[in-house]
Amino acid sequence: MPRSIKKMFKKRSKKTGLPPGTLIHIGEKKIEKVKITIIDYNEAQFQEKEAKKVEECFPYKDQPNVTWINIDGIHDVEIIEKIGNHFNLHPLQLEDILNTEHRPKIEDFEDYIFVVLKMLYYDEKENEIKDEQISLILASNIVISFQESEGDVFNPIRERIRNGKGRIRKMGADYLAYALIDAIVDNYFIILEKLGEKIQDLEEELVTNPTSETLHAIHKLKRENIFLRKSVWPLREVVSKLERGESSLIKETTVIYLRDVYDHIIRVIDTIETFRDLLSGMLDIYLSSISNRMNEVMKVLTVIATIFIPLTLIASIYGMNFTYMPELESPWGYPIVLVGMLFIVTLMLIYFKRKKWL
Repeated sequence: MPRSIKKMFKKRSKKTGLPPGTLIHIGEKKIEKVKITIIDYNEAQFQEKEAKKVEECFPYKDQPNVTWINIDGIHDVEIIEKIGNHFNLHPLQLEDILNTEHRPKIEDFEDYIFVVLKMLYYDEKENEIKDEQISLILASNIVISFQESEGDVFNPIRERIRNGKGRIRKMGADYLAYALIDAIVDNYFIILEKLGEKIQDLEEELVTNPTSETLHAIHKLKRENIFLRKSVWPLREVVSKLERGESSLIKETTVIYLRDVYDHIIRVIDTIETFRDLLSGMLDIYLSSISNRMNEVMKVLTVIATIFIPLTLIASIYGMNFTYMPELESPWGYPIVLVGMLFIVTLMLIYFKRKKWL
């Protein structure tokens, strides 16, 4: 069993026998200290600070402004539990926040909406796609985002809030939640571009000089594409449910933007499906190329063996060492036999060439 799968089951085994809603972090601890940032704003005012204690977030619950609370690091169960208790989050949602193995999903309650997303990024050092789970809580005037580690794709949103650019400071918490989801989806296109470049390079290698390393690269890309598909495909249903406007927390003015995100997700899914077809075709091309190369080798070996069959016959006849062989005493016997052999080889090569076997 692969080490990653063993690690996953080992982490899940911590919850064996425990009642539902038991808060245990399942995932990799990516940062040492939990970082909590608070951005509070309206059209005219803006405030941003880093909270030293989780209790500093509590007064923003009943404020009229839009507040974005971002938590980097979800391994501290006590902090997650305190936030859940103060903002009236269900224990099962807190359990889902701490479990980083979830697929994208949405759960709609009367007071808040809970959304799980996968933020993808490309690791240049390890040359592979990695993911990070993002959990969002959308309430009437507040958005809480839970991240596994510091660093995300939300910096453009922060800059727009700080500078008051666009409509984000004029809109509500639902628009902020849309902006966060949109930033995550837009980053998928960067991942697709990286994957597309790798597929293009692999296609050139496949045509020119396919090797066993090429096969390994194809399988690796297929795994990355499957991983990408599992991260993106469920998101279509998440955004579809949001843009249907069934919750009172989603205003009609935000629905049109969510439809745009839905269109982007469909484009991403279409591209992933295209990549899957390309990789399947590349695997068929590789197998055909290897088979053709083997056929070429076998054809050359067959031609060589066929040419040597009559030569072996002649050599074996004169190698029997019988006493009475007239040709053995002829002064021209040896060169005549060599010339005869050469003539047979030449004749056979001409015949193979005319048959287009060579």
